[in-house]
Parts: sequence; C-alpha cells; structure tokens
Amino acid sequence: MNALARILRRRIERSGPITVADYMAAALGHPKYGYYMGKDPFGVRGDFITAPEISQMFGELIGLWCVICWRQMERPKVVHLVELGPGRGTLMGDALRAARAVPEFIDAIRLHLVETSPALRKRQGENLGDYAPRWHARLDRVPDGRMILIANEFFDALPVHQFERTGKGWVERLVHFDAVSGEFGFTLATEAAEPEAPLPARLFNAPSQTVPIGAIGEVSPEGRALGREIGGRLARSGGVALIVDYGHARSAPGETLQAVKGHQYHDVLADPGAADLTAHVDFEALAAAGAQAGARTYGPVSQGAFLASLGIDARTEALLESASPGQAQDIRLSLRRLVASSEMGVLFKALCLAHPGQPAPPGFETAK
Repeated sequence: MNALARILRRRIERSGPITVADYMAAALGHPKYGYYMGKDPFGVRGDFITAPEISQMFGELIGLWCVICWRQMERPKVVHLVELGPGRGTLMGDALRAARAVPEFIDAIRLHLVETSPALRKRQGENLGDYAPRWHARLDRVPDGRMILIANEFFDALPVHQFERTGKGWVERLVHFDAVSGEFGFTLATEAAEPEAPLPARLFNAPSQTVPIGAIGEVSPEGRALGREIGGRLARSGGVALIVDYGHARSAPGETLQAVKGHQYHDVLADPGAADLTAHVDFEALAAAGAQAGARTYGPVSQGAFLASLGIDARTEALLESASPGQAQDIRLSLRRLVASSEMGVLFKALCLAHPGQPAPPGFETAK
C-alpha cells in the first residue's frame, strides 16, 4: 500500500466512505502524492500520449486558429493567451511557432499557463521561456481582459461523481476500504439522491427500459463550474475558448472513469496516485454551463472534422514534400491517429465558447 493509499484508508476509517470525486481529486492532485505533482506522464516513456505529442500539426493549426480569432476580435493590442493544463508546453510551443508568421499577434499576447504541478511547470518553462509565461494555480488568478483560452485534454481529468440507478432511485456511488481484503472498493450511499442532485433531468426521469437498474451516471460539478467561469469571463471581457477532449456530445448514462498506467488500462482503485484517472467529458453539460454564463457556444464537432476544416490535409502534404521515407510514414500515421474515426477523430471533440459578438470561429462556421 503506497503513501496516498494509507492516507485515504485512514480518512475512510475515520469519516466513512468518500465520493468517487474525492478519490479522483486526491489521486490526481494531492499536494505531495498526487499523480501530476511530481512526474511528467506524457509521451512514450510516460503513461499516455496526447494529440500535441502525436504530431506538431495539431499545435500548429491551433496556433493559426488563435491568430484568426485575434483578427476577428479586431486585433487588440493586448490579449491574454491562456492554456489550461499545458502538459510539457508542446501544444503551445507548436502554436506559437506557427503564429510567428504574424508578429503583431506575438506582440499582443500575454501568455498565462494554468498549472498546479511543479514538475510540469519546470518543463513548460524550458519550452516556453522565450514568451515570458506567467503561471497560475487557477483560472481566476489570470488578469481580466480579452482572452483566447485553450484546453486540450484538461476537462477529462476533473473529478466526477458517480450515481447508480437502483430500485429506490439514483444513489451516489462511494469508495470504501475493505479491511478483510485490504483493498478499496465501491459501495453505495444509504440514501437516494435528490432530484436536484447534479444529474440531467432526462436521466432522473428516464424510464427503466431506457436507463435500466444498475446504470451509472457521471457528473462533474467542477467541470460545470469552470465552464460557467470561462463563459462569464468571455461574455464580460471578450474572446474565445477552444476545448478539445474526448467524450459524448449529449448527456448520457455510462461508466467512463478509467485509469491508465504505462499505456495500459489499470485498476481505477489500485495504487492511487500511481496512474492517470480520467472520465469522458459531457459536452452538452459543459456547453450549457458556458451559455448560462452568457457565452455563445459552437459545437461540439468531431476532432477529425475540426482539424480538416483548419487544413490538416494541406499541412500534411507540405510536410511530406521534404520528408524522408521513414518520416513520411510517421507523418501519415500521425494524421490517421488524429482524424480517423477509428482513432481520435470521432471520440475526441472540439467545443468553442465565445463572446456573443464574436464571429463564428474557424472550424465552427456551420456548427450550431
């Protein structure tokens, strides 16, 4: 049993079972033993690979997307360029390299990185030091003003509560510790959730043939709160936010919480802090939260369609012109991973929140 497991065991023995969200928050963000606090989990040597690590094209196209949005904002002399959970800084590094073609944009940006991990802040500083980044633990620490915000695979790591449908209604799922087996396990709260619990009304009221007994519903109050915060900032001060992640376009039942370690699936409740924990993003709930705060929403659209609309095929051809045979194979494989429906192209989606007066951003011209 690792150190964080011992802490959680003592907490449960003292106060009773904890929510899945509390377990997830501790496993990922405990100040000393949390998954992200002391390691770089990205890349082949890490536990997972994100789109910016697959190909430079992903970040480059997002960089040009930012430039076009800035132009649509009538080229403000100062704009806060914000990234939530910047990883190693790979995406932002590629984005700003591509954006150098427009020096006025580079002069206008003030780079802000919302990151809690000391280890990742160090890597980001190494990769983005030329752009004088400022780090913040939370979005509300970023100065007010016009903003272009990027969040790639950020919302999937925000804690989720789980509810199970039972004969007496929806009941919250909890994590307990079994002293006999010496392992963490799932149990249920003793009382049914009230209708105002954070589950969509159509789940609470759905007939059993649609949502059967035993179905799991997941919800991220933290994700919704952040969606409202982003939407409110944009409505108040102007700008756009691009959220790219994996998940479902409409709120729906389903257990999606998973753990990954060494590029393999891992037991969610084993070795807390040693594996990445994520859950699918509910894009409908996220968009609704932003809209309630006054932002206009676009999408979600599939990642494949979004990147295609930004010209990823043309960028691929440009890279192939000077590529060796081995490099060309890697470029084509990377393109497939990003856009193919059997890879990241459909499961991953792009959602845009914007100031109500902002024109439809690139990639969302036909999105409702």
